[in-house]
Amino acid sequence: MKRLILFLSIICGSGLTMVSIYNTVVDAKSWGSDIPASIQAARGYFQHVDPRRFYEIAGPVNLILIVLTLILFWKDSVSLRFYFAASLACYAAILVLTLAYFVPRNLILFTWSISDHLEQIRTASAQWSAMNWIRSLLGSAGVLFSFKGLDTYYATRSKKT
Repeated sequence: MKRLILFLSIICGSGLTMVSIYNTVVDAKSWGSDIPASIQAARGYFQHVDPRRFYEIAGPVNLILIVLTLILFWKDSVSLRFYFAASLACYAAILVLTLAYFVPRNLILFTWSISDHLEQIRTASAQWSAMNWIRSLLGSAGVLFSFKGLDTYYATRSKKT
């Protein structure tokens, strides 16, 4: 059971990280390509489906899975605790960064009047694109810590048998 939770955590963390990279490489480039027309097009797209909802669902699931992983593997070894706690710290940092940095810029990009705030929208778009690489790096680090924990688990397990 605990390995299943760990694998689900790795899958979820990996998926979130890949979507974040996709957002930087494709979506953010598109949003900033021809402001104001590109922002208006993104807003039109978001009226029908908001891709940010994916993060609202998958993000908390990811945090719950890594917390469960940490709890389930707590007694196995100190090194596992360290790796899974480091992964949790990366994912928690992503949450804080999202709430403190990205949500305000999303509001600027997708709710503020374009004609009255054109320069702020351009600035927010550039800042969003640059900083999302940090968020993606944190996600990658979280996944790598989880993989290192998985590797350590199997290495210690094979030594016991």
